[in-house]
Amino acid sequence: MKKISLLLLIILMPLLGSSQIDPDESQLGAWYMYFFNKSFKNSRFGIQGDYQFRFWNVGSDMEQILLRTGVTYKPENANILFTLGYANITTGTFGEPKTTVNENRMYQEALIPHKVGERFLLTHRMRYEQRWNEGQDFRTRYRYMLFLNIPLNDVVLQKQTIYIALYNELFINGQKNIGNERTVELFDRNRTYFGMGYGLTKGLRMQLGWMVQTTNNWSKGQAQVSLHHNF
Repeated sequence: MKKISLLLLIILMPLLGSSQIDPDESQLGAWYMYFFNKSFKNSRFGIQGDYQFRFWNVGSDMEQILLRTGVTYKPENANILFTLGYANITTGTFGEPKTTVNENRMYQEALIPHKVGERFLLTHRMRYEQRWNEGQDFRTRYRYMLFLNIPLNDVVLQKQTIYIALYNELFINGQKNIGNERTVELFDRNRTYFGMGYGLTKGLRMQLGWMVQTTNNWSKGQAQVSLHHNF
């Protein structure tokens, strides 16, 4: 239990951060997300992805649309899932007038789930991204995420399971120079999330939660509504 308590503290600590974004932009944002994972019958291959609609406010001022899909592979006798995928991201400015920039992205990731005790469902995700941002030089980024799901009325995530969902994700830029004498820090951002989930069916779960995203210059809260679909 000491290890689990320490893990929870590490995951939740960034929620106490005090950095602030511009007062207008610091209004509550909202992200609406659909995640899916499909395993093909009698095959080690599958597909996975997520479609996210992010808003500066509850839903009328678009911040970002992210469309991401990848091909998965699960090696024999190994509890790991590899993915090779592509994403397209459209990012909008706060308020009016609305202008957007586009990004194309390739990514490779490894997903490693394991269980601690009966109820602590941990997953490690390592992701490497190659990014083509409009108006910038080619960029790369490294990401590490630690998920923790804790079923409350069961020991697995299935229909009618109520559970706590936590995660923390660290983003590290691969380069500091992004073109035209512009630079970024190696530390890109950190995301910390706390939510509650419910199993709607055997393969479909819904989560409601709160995420704080922090960079060197600001910290902003996001309400999140997400569907998680395994089929």
